[in-house]
Formats: sequence, structure tokens, C-alpha cells
Amino acid sequence: MIATLVFAPSVLLSAAFAYSVRRDRRMFRNAVLLGLTAVSTTVAVLVTKPAYAEVVVVLCFLVAVLGGLLLAAFLVANGVTMVRKEGHRPANLLSLALGISVVTVLLFLLLFLDNTNKLVELVLGVVVLLSAYVFFLFACFLGYAFLYGRNRVRGDVDFVVVLGSGLIGGERVPPLLASRLRRGLEVHDRQIERGGRAPVLLTSGGQGADELLPESSAMARWLVANGAPAAHVREEGRSRTTDENLRFSRALMETDDPGYVCVVVTNNFHAFRAAMTARAAGVNGQVLGSPTARYYWPSATIREFAAVLWEHRVINLNIAVLLTALALVLTGS
Repeated sequence: MIATLVFAPSVLLSAAFAYSVRRDRRMFRNAVLLGLTAVSTTVAVLVTKPAYAEVVVVLCFLVAVLGGLLLAAFLVANGVTMVRKEGHRPANLLSLALGISVVTVLLFLLLFLDNTNKLVELVLGVVVLLSAYVFFLFACFLGYAFLYGRNRVRGDVDFVVVLGSGLIGGERVPPLLASRLRRGLEVHDRQIERGGRAPVLLTSGGQGADELLPESSAMARWLVANGAPAAHVREEGRSRTTDENLRFSRALMETDDPGYVCVVVTNNFHAFRAAMTARAAGVNGQVLGSPTARYYWPSATIREFAAVLWEHRVINLNIAVLLTALALVLTGS
């Protein structure tokens, strides 16, 4: 009976996760429910198997300290690689900045862990609780993004929307964008090979201030040059952001076929957040990811997670306030 009660939260959370995913796979709520299911299951196992508790505590300590140091070293090394290969733009400094931040937090905790000053205890409590909260959300984001990335095309689709990402020299398709286009062309060709109707390849991207033509036009040229029939390619050349990519593309698709079904193609690090944006934009379709260079993935993933935090900034700020209040209570400050 006790074991049943202990595992009840895990069962309820896993049921909520399954129901939420069935309703729509494109919600961050799914990621949080998955994380809560994992945490509640771990707690239930520890309660029913107390002999494992000591082992888990040791593992948590090793992960927090040694794992944190290894993660910091990896992020700093990746940050140096990003700067060397991609330049000094702020977006390319994210992994380096996060690596330095992890080292700073660990050093702060180790230096002041035995300090009895009330203010220091309060700061330590806030740092620990907020760090744990952000780490939990990041783990949820990574875990569910990995699962979402296993998406496959199911049945016929009417459109394959390929999102733009900028041009080289104002007119040439860079490798990152070519990866998206190649993935979109694969979906198009496979649907024809299995006897389905040919979907429209819809390239989406406007013209930046430093570009000689709209991204959609350069993308369309790439597709045709790589085997796509020109009659199967269409352009959406007004958008400047991912949200506009999806809203403007939706308008074009609905005009052609109000009952359309589509897939959206972007890079794998961007797929889950693009899916959340597609849901908000009312796009009827899932998002597929294309391969990304390994050195580029960490910084890009951190950027995506930061964007998700910002999009949910109101609830995150409220939780941060609650955690700070909890630290006040725990430290008696």
C-alpha cells in the first residue's frame, strides 16, 4: 500500500505527460512533465529502496562537482572553437560565457560553503536553488528536444517549409542553410518515391540589409540546382524572424489549401523551439531537424534554451522570487 502511494505521483505525471504529448507534441509543458516524471520516479525508488540513497547522494555530489568541472572545461573549449571558426559575435560567445559561469558558481560554493555569516548563507541558498531550477529546466529541454528530434514524416504532406538562416556574401547559401534545404528535398523526394503526391517546397526568408536578394530566392535556386523541379518550388520572401517565417508561410498555404498538412524544416538544435513557435502561429504541421556541425551545436542549443526561458519569463521570474523566499526561510534571514 505504501509503495503504491509513493509511486502515485510518478504514475499521475507520466499519464499527464502522455496525454499532453498526444494533444500536441509542440509544447514546453511536455518537457517539464517529462522531467517531473523522472524526478518523482527517482524519489519513489529512493523511498522504497533506502539502501540506494547513499549511493545516489554520492553520485549527485560527483555529478555536481566533477561533472560541473568537466562541463565547464568542455564549454570553454567549445567557446574558443566557436570564436575561432565563427567570429566574435555575442551569439558565438554563449558556450564560453556559460563555461566561465559554471566555474564561478562552483568556486563560490566551495569557498563559502562553511561560512556562518547569515548574508553569505542567504546568497548561497539563492545560488543553489536558482542553479538547480535552471539546470532542471535545461535537462528537461535537452531530454524532450532529443525525443522530439526523433520525429518522422507520417503520411502525405502538402508543403515542405524550409526556414531561412542568412546568406553568405549577400547571395550564397551557407552550409547551415544547405543542410536544411537538403533535408527538405529528401522529404520531397521520398514522398514521390512512395507514390504520394509531390509536396510544394516552400522556401521562407526575406531580404536582409546586407543581402542582394531575398533568402527565399537563393534557397529556391539551390533547390532547383540540386534536382527539385522548378514547378514544385515556391517562395515566401517577406519574413525576417522565425515567427514571421511561419505566419507568412501559413497564410500562403491556407490560401492554396485550407486543409493543408505540412512539415517545417530547420536545423536540429532549433527544431523544438521552432515547433513551439509553429504551434503559436497556428501552423498545421510538425518540425523536422537537419544535421548541424558538432562544434556549432552547444552554443546554438544554449541560445535556444535562453530564448525559451525568455519566452516564459513571467512564470520563471515568479518562480525565482518564490525560490528566493524559500532561501530566506531556510537560512532564517
